[in-house]
Amino acid sequence: MRNIRLIARLDIKGPNLIKGIHLEGLRVMGSPNEHALRYYKQGADELIYMDCVASLYGRNHLGDIVKAAAKDIFVPMTVGGGIRSVDDATEILRAGADKVAVNTAAVANPQLITNIARRFGSQCMVLSIEAKKLGPDRWEVYTDNGRERTGLDVIDWVKRGVANGAGEILLTSVDREGTRKGFDTALIKAVSTEVNVPVIASGGMGQPEDLLAVVCEGGADAVAMADILHYKRAEIGDVRAVAANAGLGVRYYECD
Repeated sequence: MRNIRLIARLDIKGPNLIKGIHLEGLRVMGSPNEHALRYYKQGADELIYMDCVASLYGRNHLGDIVKAAAKDIFVPMTVGGGIRSVDDATEILRAGADKVAVNTAAVANPQLITNIARRFGSQCMVLSIEAKKLGPDRWEVYTDNGRERTGLDVIDWVKRGVANGAGEILLTSVDREGTRKGFDTALIKAVSTEVNVPVIASGGMGQPEDLLAVVCEGGADAVAMADILHYKRAEIGDVRAVAANAGLGVRYYECD
């Protein structure tokens, strides 16, 4: 049985951890690395840092935050937002990231997926997809933190991205993000059945039990959590216990 990864997601604006609903109405939550260290000590399998305004300014500004985190946190870190070139990826990996997540720039230039995968390996290249529902079993790809339509069908785009070299998919439901209504299981299932790379479900986790449907029915390999952790409605250990009690494979990190 594969292990289900429990990932803490931290969306960053400037120096602050923020949280919104549908990727809008952002509220400042505090210091990103104070939260990250708490999630690491709770046993997070991985962390995701997303610069949510990087596409507006043309570059990722998380280098210093990632460098500081890497001194105390020893689980894989994925960093996204504003990664527009192999040089941008190199810079953030040197800061301490293990993987880079690319969305807006990949849509504009799909060759970037291949270039990063060839330079650092497919396992390092995470294709980030922000999806909005169009109708039954139809979703559109959005960019710029859920603001811009692309006209791309999510299923078509994810298959192209994997063919180009993406080794993992970070799939965020903009419709569910921040709503606490649970993951869009249909979206995750539609993608996970089409590709043979890990799929991270993001957007909508309201209670620990929401993990079960998206993993057992949706086929997710990992879940990304934000609101549920930031507002202290549950800890990662609570989610891990639900998964373990359901017979799902989970890992445990014992942190000092």
